[in-house]
Amino acid sequence: MELDIVTPLGRIFKGKIKSATFPGSEGEFGILEGHAPLVTTLKPGVVEIEKEDGEKEVIAINWGYVEVSPEKADVLVDGAVPVTGESEGEIKEAIEKAKKLIKEAADSATLVAAVEARIENAVRSL
Repeated sequence: MELDIVTPLGRIFKGKIKSATFPGSEGEFGILEGHAPLVTTLKPGVVEIEKEDGEKEVIAINWGYVEVSPEKADVLVDGAVPVTGESEGEIKEAIEKAKKLIKEAADSATLVAAVEARIENAVRSL
């Protein structure tokens, strides 16, 4: 399955994946190849991606839209921060940028805390 994540500033991710999990406005949902067609909005949160080679990637988003078809998913988000890095310092910096993005977009302290915890947990599983 192909996944493409784009912001107004450019492409954040493009590649073949096994699965992805999104923070949908009606609740979290996952996709796999063969997924039924779907168009929905996304709320501030974390997109967790499992690539074809089994490697995982985490991207924090503020809000956006996703269109899913059986063979691909196209995601358009207003802002996104990949939570990656080569060193522990780079990863910590990416986590702080992701938290800042979420704080600017979220409308409740509870949502901010939940997403921050999700980011921390997702990074530990990488």
